[in-house]
Amino acid sequence: MINKAIILDLIIALATYEKEPHSVKATPALLKENIFEKGYADALLAFAGTPEAPGASLGMALYFFNYSTWTGRPGLYPDSTTYLQLEDLFVIPEARNIGIGKALFAELGKVAQDKNCARLEWVVLKWNEPSIAFYEKTLGARRMDEWMGMRLDERGIGELRKLAIHNE
Repeated sequence: MINKAIILDLIIALATYEKEPHSVKATPALLKENIFEKGYADALLAFAGTPEAPGASLGMALYFFNYSTWTGRPGLYPDSTTYLQLEDLFVIPEARNIGIGKALFAELGKVAQDKNCARLEWVVLKWNEPSIAFYEKTLGARRMDEWMGMRLDERGIGELRKLAIHNE
C-alpha cells in the first residue's frame, strides 16, 4: 500500500517549487480519507527502483475525473468534462529530464483510455516555462487561451449561502 507520507512529501516539494509551501494544508489523515477511502482522487507515483524494491520517490501525478456535459463522457482533469483532470504532476528537480514525466503521462493516457475519457486537461502556472515547453513540444498539448480559470476559496464558498433563495 502506498504510504500517505510519500504523497504528502511530494505535495510539499511541489508547493515549494511553486513558491507556495505555506499553502499546503494536506495531512496524512486527509489524504487517507479523501484519496484512499472516499476515492475523490487517485495518484500515480514514480520511484527510483523496482516494484519489489521501490527506492526513493521521484514524482507523482494526482488526478481525478470530471464529467463533460457536451461530450456526455467522463474526463481526467481537475474540473472538466468526462475527462481526466490532472491536478498536479511533479517530478523532483534531481530526477527531471530522464523520462519520468513522459512515463507518468503515458500512465495517465492508459487510465484515460481505460475510462473512455474524451479529454485529459490540466493547468500550469504562466511562469513555469520549462513545463509549458514540455507540454507543448514533447506531448503536443495545446493552450486553452479561450478559457480562464476561476476559483472560490473556503470563505467564498461560505458566502454562497447568502445567494440562496429562501421560501418561507
